[in-house]
Amino acid sequence: MNRLQQSPTLALIILLTIATCIHAQQQPRLGYIYPAGGQQGTTFEVTIGGQYLDGVDKVITSGEGMEATIVEHDKPLNVRQVNDIREKMQEARKQMPMAMRNRFRGGRPPSMSEIAEQVGISEKDLQKMQKMREERTDPKVQATPQIGEKVTLKVTIDDDSAPGVREIRLMTDRGLSNPIRFHVGQFPEYLESEPNDKSSDSTIDTLPAVVNGQILPGDADRFAFQAQRGQQLVVSASARDLIPYLADAVPGWFQATLALYDSDGEEVAYVDDFQFHPDPALFYEIPEDGTYTLEIKDSVYRGREDFVYRIALGELPFVTSVFPLGAPEGQKASVELAGWNLPKKSVAVSAVSAAAGKIDLNLSQSANRKIPFAVDTLPESSECEPNNRQEEALPVDLPLIVNGRIDQSGEWDLFRFEGHKGETVVAEVTARRLGSPLDSVMELTDADGKQLAFNDDYEDKAVGMTTHHADSRLSITLPTDGTYTLRLGDRQQGGGPSHAYRLRISRERPDFELRIVPASVNVRAGAAAPLTAYAVRRDGFDGDIQLTLKDAPRGMALNGGLIPAGQDHVRLTVTAPPFARESVVPLNIEGTATIDGQKVQRAAVPAEDMMQAFIYQHLVPAQELLAAIRPNRRGGGSIQILGEGPTEIPIGGTTVVRITAPPNLPGAQLKFQLSDPPDGIAIDRVTFGEGPALLVLSADADNAKPGTTGNLIVSVLVERTQSREESARPPRPFPLGVLPAIPFKIVKPRTWLDEAMSATKR
Repeated sequence: MNRLQQSPTLALIILLTIATCIHAQQQPRLGYIYPAGGQQGTTFEVTIGGQYLDGVDKVITSGEGMEATIVEHDKPLNVRQVNDIREKMQEARKQMPMAMRNRFRGGRPPSMSEIAEQVGISEKDLQKMQKMREERTDPKVQATPQIGEKVTLKVTIDDDSAPGVREIRLMTDRGLSNPIRFHVGQFPEYLESEPNDKSSDSTIDTLPAVVNGQILPGDADRFAFQAQRGQQLVVSASARDLIPYLADAVPGWFQATLALYDSDGEEVAYVDDFQFHPDPALFYEIPEDGTYTLEIKDSVYRGREDFVYRIALGELPFVTSVFPLGAPEGQKASVELAGWNLPKKSVAVSAVSAAAGKIDLNLSQSANRKIPFAVDTLPESSECEPNNRQEEALPVDLPLIVNGRIDQSGEWDLFRFEGHKGETVVAEVTARRLGSPLDSVMELTDADGKQLAFNDDYEDKAVGMTTHHADSRLSITLPTDGTYTLRLGDRQQGGGPSHAYRLRISRERPDFELRIVPASVNVRAGAAAPLTAYAVRRDGFDGDIQLTLKDAPRGMALNGGLIPAGQDHVRLTVTAPPFARESVVPLNIEGTATIDGQKVQRAAVPAEDMMQAFIYQHLVPAQELLAAIRPNRRGGGSIQILGEGPTEIPIGGTTVVRITAPPNLPGAQLKFQLSDPPDGIAIDRVTFGEGPALLVLSADADNAKPGTTGNLIVSVLVERTQSREESARPPRPFPLGVLPAIPFKIVKPRTWLDEAMSATKR
């Protein structure tokens, strides 16, 4: 008997810690929700597909006017469970006496259900086995562990619940899941009912309506409806909007296509996108009364349970473009609208209300009420035609934002300004980021027509939903005093009223944006949980950014909250109060930097780090950053890093970090492991004694670089001491969590002169 077995209390402590900290490796993940929305004033059931959802007992929703409760959690059998059932069934058949078999009518062999009942196998597990067999032979079913578990929810949406996008998360034994998008709608909702690959299989009784479905491999869903001559039909699909990225699918999302058929079965309209948006929108004026059929499928006939869609159809208002794309801060603006079924051609908006990056057009029953809209503090003007040739270049005074359009194919808009030698000028187009289909390209020339700078695409990592960064940006230090000309056009030779842009021409305006990943944090009271802060630096800003928690629960702390100068991200930790009760709390993180002598503060936007098509990473914004705090049943205080300031690690040497940690546990050993450390940094050793534990860090002279700064994230694992019988197998460590982030700096080794000078100062 080992020492863990002799000490039930110690074993319980360790097992509780393991059970509650295992989320560091296996955080609950949601893959899809179906249906992905519902109508105001209704109650209905939805299914969530995900992984690591054991013990799910609570639903967290954003916004107001919507509630959800758990109905059922269904988890597939694992290989061990399947093998156990199979062995029990086989053994039962062998050992069942003839008298028992003869009990069944006519002397027939007992059924699987009857045998299962005799050996204590539940009917539910038997059904799961049967389902697994059927799925293995069904070409339309792809077994995907990431969405294998199913949780059924009962959702109630109030009559006055605001329409729009919400977020749903699940609370489980492992903690809080990632958020998944859910729409609150205004129209009657229909669910597909298989089979519906023929127009007669599914009928929509009234328009407008919303249709919900899932596409399986090779699937095409069809819905029939009545339409009258002259109706301006709008069909708007949401697929990628529901699930932005699928890590294991190319191009990285469900690429839906829409087709419309008339009463004779002839295709009258087809779309596979809307402008540059992957989600298609179809517009069609009905020529004759009759029955029409709408078809949705994947562009290359892929499919899976997470290929979820919502389609809004009817004579719905739909905005295809607006102008201008932004307005000066604090001023009202008149925004021109173009589209289908619009009750008005323009709306008046207050630029102040656009701080969140979108404005509400207040169009009742619109398929896209909220649109991107920019706000700035620079002077603004509108482009004036003609300005398509060198001699027609529009003179502008810097700094300025120009609101313009590329009106026709092949057109160039030209702007002329006076510059001075040595000054840095930035020209930046914002178009694609604001919903315009323009694929901009820019060229800067001097007074002699010589090209000084050229740019096609500029990547903005703050825009997590964009995969083609089509906006342009130039930054150049002017070589001489004189007149300069900026040319702006469309790379794809496109043009028209929708090809709008905002062009900023100014000196550098250093600034930054922040993203915090992940959007759901799971932390035990008194313990730490890791986060990653990303800085999107603008116009040459390269300084420190100090991160702080605002309005957090008392005792909650941010550890290592500094993004060092020159770095675009840092890993840090958040620590919960040691005696906190179980709760889910919002976290607000703010970044502060000094720019040109002024203090600048920016709120951090929560985000999920999503993978597209096996390789590309995107920071997709979320609505809330939530921390799920679990009580510490062991009691006691939190682990702390002792000392102030960054830990200096000398090249080729070591340094000691003191931590308040327990000694090695009887019957088990604590292991400390650096998580993704910089090159050359390692844990040399850890020692335990009467006082604080000593974590000794080293910097390899061949790989570590002097001046490197940041935070070290140290994972803590427990490894049980093995008996002689168990020693043949390698020990298996279990993760306990992480230490609070340790700020560090790699420094040059201290010389005897440094030591002497230090002693003199003392």
